[in-house]
Amino acid sequence: MVEPVRSLKKDKLMVEIYRDRPTMGQGAAAAAIAKLRHLLEEKEWINVVFAAAPSQNEFLDSLVKAEGIEWQRVRAFHLDEYLGLPANSPQRFRVFLDRHIFSRVDFMEVHYLKGDVENPSDEAKRYADLCRKHPFDIAFIGIGENGHIAFNDPPVADFSDPYLVKVVTLDEKCRTQQVNDGCFPSLETVPKRALTLTIPAVMSAKAIYCMVPGSTKREAVRETMEGRIGTHCPATILRSHDQATLYLDQDSAILLSRG
Repeated sequence: MVEPVRSLKKDKLMVEIYRDRPTMGQGAAAAAIAKLRHLLEEKEWINVVFAAAPSQNEFLDSLVKAEGIEWQRVRAFHLDEYLGLPANSPQRFRVFLDRHIFSRVDFMEVHYLKGDVENPSDEAKRYADLCRKHPFDIAFIGIGENGHIAFNDPPVADFSDPYLVKVVTLDEKCRTQQVNDGCFPSLETVPKRALTLTIPAVMSAKAIYCMVPGSTKREAVRETMEGRIGTHCPATILRSHDQATLYLDQDSAILLSRG
């Protein structure tokens, strides 16, 4: 079993730091697999929401290789989706998740956020109704370079959001990250709007596993851990969750104090 090189805690948030991205993915997946098995022993079915981002690659690759998980008793959701991209666009988050997990294991159901609808507000309401009907047992998420969780960038993040799903305008730093990640060729090609689960929706999950590798996330990780809790860095709210764990590699954790 892969072990972290360092573990710590900030408020309620548990943190595990691994040697590199592959071991971080393996370590996070091992913990997630144990949780999935435990929940499936207790419940007839469970509801899990997934993030779509390169930061999740190593984790998802390890997760789908797990044995002994009855995926046919798992209902899957995803965190967010661009608005305005063609249905077959490779940048669509549903396409990413299909490639990395949704088509690789036999889920009971997969519920997609639809980004190519005429009325995004109606789609937000439809998906919010599904979230209420099937409360999340687990959320697998990441953190953006601007500290966002899902597409709750600092300008639109609301810790007391009255909505579970909403239409948002993406912050330029968030859109620039999509270019830096190699998902789009230029800033002009990145959509300006998206559908996202809100922060209360993410925080409603009974357990949260947050995978954040890479040096480009080091500032966001430091603020998440050492800054004040506030919407200037939405990920800081994770420090108030009863069962949240942050998984880092040494590159993303490099700015954390040793105290």
